[in-house]
Amino acid sequence: MNKPLISILTPFKNTEAFIEDCLNSIVNQTYTNWELLIVDDASTDSSPNIVKAYAEKDSRIKLLKNTGNGIIDALKLAFGNSKGALITRMDSDDVMQPHKLEVLANKLLTFGKRHVAIGLVNYFSDAGIKDGYKSYELWLNNLTKTGKNYSEIYKECVIPSPCWMVYRSDLIACNAFNPDTYPEDYDLAFRFYKHNYKCIPCDEVIHNWRDYRSRTSRTHVHYAENHFIDLKLHYFLELDYNPNKTLVVWGAGNKGKTIAKKLIKKQVPFEWICDNPKKIGRDIYGETLQPFRYLEGIENPQSIITVANKAAQKDINAYLKSIHLVNKKDYFFFC
Repeated sequence: MNKPLISILTPFKNTEAFIEDCLNSIVNQTYTNWELLIVDDASTDSSPNIVKAYAEKDSRIKLLKNTGNGIIDALKLAFGNSKGALITRMDSDDVMQPHKLEVLANKLLTFGKRHVAIGLVNYFSDAGIKDGYKSYELWLNNLTKTGKNYSEIYKECVIPSPCWMVYRSDLIACNAFNPDTYPEDYDLAFRFYKHNYKCIPCDEVIHNWRDYRSRTSRTHVHYAENHFIDLKLHYFLELDYNPNKTLVVWGAGNKGKTIAKKLIKKQVPFEWICDNPKKIGRDIYGETLQPFRYLEGIENPQSIITVANKAAQKDINAYLKSIHLVNKKDYFFFC
């Protein structure tokens, strides 16, 4: 099989404790026709010197310095200097399994363009993995095993940022890293979805995803909850909202209230339902909250569900199916 050049795009900032593990895992890949565009995003520790030493030994490693600010600018710079027909991203604090590039490239070459090659991930941490991250790992991997990642795209990011590969032409077609929209990995996943790029199923763990207290996705304002809600609502209204249906918001917790406020601001009409007897009948933001059964009196509803409780979600899903509504057409889980 032809082995095209793979461009690996890696921003880094102050990851001296982890970056050697990352670089060693790339250098030791079974697939050898790659280039690493690794961009220093204003590091103040020794990580640039570590990368420089590797680059001096291996011409496939190209060290760049971010001329902008932040991960998106770093990714733009890396992509602009890349030459590969296949593009992937890597985080500087993570570790590739030895066959990662080979698995992703072979799947992409087999299925062709307008596909996204993805793989299973394994969270690891010196301090142990918290239940929330383990739950996310299991959820994400179960989607990846079947390639049905988009089926729950409004819950969380369904494509792990450091574990995907696409054709260069497909990345360009969906505007690559040009939008200055955070969280950038979730935004890109939505654009893959928008362009109908099919996710290729995979049942192999190929990426070790490191968690630690100061990881950017935990600490930076760009990854705060309000950014996720803005992104979800933006793409829902663009891609899946049907103005010929009656939009219904389920739940009056923080997320439900936030979505209601944003819909009001965007002048998108909706009904609002919840199961909290203390809130039913109350006026919030000029909207009266109704009980869940109110849905049965709405002709042709389309629902955004913000109820986070997993058991309640199962009950809601079963109920909606019982009245012949279809997931990801008539209702969407936003958590």
